[in-house]
Amino acid sequence: MNIASIKNREQDTFDSAANVTRTSTVAVLSAALSACGGGGGGASSISSSGGTTSNIGDARINVPSGYAYVNPVTQAEAARFLLQAQFSATDAEITAVMSLGYKGWLGQQMATGMNPNATAWQWLNAQGYNKVNSSQYYFQYYPADYAMWNQLLASSDGLRKRITLALSEMMVVSLNGSLDFDWRSHAIAFYWDTLAVHAFGNWRDLIEAVTLSPMMGWYLNTKGNKKENPARGQLPDENYAREVMQLFTIGLSELNMDGTQKLQGGVPIDTYDASDISNLAKVFTGYDFDYTGYVKTDTTSNTSYTTLPMKQVGNNFSQSDKSFLNTTISGSTSAAEALKTTLDLLFNHANTAPFFAKQMIQRLVTSNPSPAYVQRVAQVFVSNTAGVRGDLASVFAAILLDDEARSPAGLTDPQFGKIREPIVRFTQWAKTFKATSSTGTWKISDLSDPGYRLGQSPMRSPSVFNFFRPGYAPSATTLAAGNVAPEMQIVNETTVSGYLNFMKAAIGKAYPPGLPVLTGGVQDIAPDYTSELNLVMDPAGLIDRLNLLLCAGQLSQGTRDSFVAQLTSSFPLTESSSAALKSNRVYAAILMVMASAEYIVQK
Repeated sequence: MNIASIKNREQDTFDSAANVTRTSTVAVLSAALSACGGGGGGASSISSSGGTTSNIGDARINVPSGYAYVNPVTQAEAARFLLQAQFSATDAEITAVMSLGYKGWLGQQMATGMNPNATAWQWLNAQGYNKVNSSQYYFQYYPADYAMWNQLLASSDGLRKRITLALSEMMVVSLNGSLDFDWRSHAIAFYWDTLAVHAFGNWRDLIEAVTLSPMMGWYLNTKGNKKENPARGQLPDENYAREVMQLFTIGLSELNMDGTQKLQGGVPIDTYDASDISNLAKVFTGYDFDYTGYVKTDTTSNTSYTTLPMKQVGNNFSQSDKSFLNTTISGSTSAAEALKTTLDLLFNHANTAPFFAKQMIQRLVTSNPSPAYVQRVAQVFVSNTAGVRGDLASVFAAILLDDEARSPAGLTDPQFGKIREPIVRFTQWAKTFKATSSTGTWKISDLSDPGYRLGQSPMRSPSVFNFFRPGYAPSATTLAAGNVAPEMQIVNETTVSGYLNFMKAAIGKAYPPGLPVLTGGVQDIAPDYTSELNLVMDPAGLIDRLNLLLCAGQLSQGTRDSFVAQLTSSFPLTESSSAALKSNRVYAAILMVMASAEYIVQK
């Protein structure tokens, strides 16, 4: 990224810097590849009409004592913790962690209710709040994009929203499916809130809420799923039955508690077979939207069915015996009892704890946790120190407090860490620099176009398998044998250049595609660079600040010195230089940091 070769010193200096960056996408991609491989509270209710969401219990964290790293010693350690636990590490957030310690900060965050609530925010906007046409919410997809970005960028409960994003990438529903039903944007907002409400609750409650969610019902075909009819050759739809096992709960192969595969004769042991799927599918028959009291209309007088659990409708539940996972449910068992038995079985399955633990560690801390790390977290899932199974507050605390997550050894371990996915990078930028929507509408569109936007957008996965698979291993890297880099599945020359172009425009307030533009060509999503502009005459101080806030101090000395030299030579300033030139230096500094492999790879 030879920004030092830029000759233009005028108002278009930042544009020139971005052009040079674009021509270096192959180098950035190669660096990222190399660096990746070598380098119980009770659930609260959700209001669908703008009401207040209640607190999430007392969020007691019941994890084993004896962690080696309980308090950050440096600001960089506090920032590193924050960037695993949420999306940003601002000055105030770093101060809070330094004061409270890791566990104290987690407890404070977990005791905080949802803010904001996507369902309520969506409902208010559909009513005409901020001058949005309510009828658009009746049939359009894009209002849900606004709600999702509002959740990520405008939230004050960063830990909850970071974990909600992680859960949404495991228990996937997507706006990119064929969502041919009324008020789909409300349904997706409610699904997001469902994950957020249960983020610090109990996993058993979470999987039931997911199973009966209207959005999941439509996306994976439990809505309207009918019992078998041999005379017609009709069989229950198997979509949800397959995915709830494969992707949400137990996975394809039997696991040890440490997440490694059990082997028989050197071969992994399947957790289920085709018969298990077809029998389990019968449990998920007879469900449909709860239209009680609903009157079809394109106004928001009644959108209740998008926020109500699906219910049994008609005589469509299978009355045959259901044998799966070494369990048989009698055909005479009611639908409610069959569902309870099924979800209890999945909850208590030996695979569920390590399967869930490993994927959440991958999302928050490192793509390749040691088996011992997985086992420690899985054991907390099995039983926290209060004897509760599935307590997610304790599970996520165990992930973030674990010595493997907190130890400085990870900073120099070439196999430790993960790729920051594009959603996380953009959200981090917005929250770090206190971006606001001047209109309050947060009309940020689907940003998953890889050529012109981020290449990823919340709740826009191309399939139930998310944007990337937890077991994805890219070729031609220095990853150790058997290691993975899930986020690399969406990294290529197109997505790298698309990300750089998009961020260059966003950073420089030049309204990239997908961000709202006001009359007169002003970008509605506006960052605040006041603190950075105060350091603009001190390139070293500016880079050091960005290194702390964006990278938790993880830029190498060589990279840091190179950036300082590039800012000094390519963006010369005097005290009398124009405000535009001073802004250009800040813009370029942020872009250089966020384009660097040492930023993209989070340790």
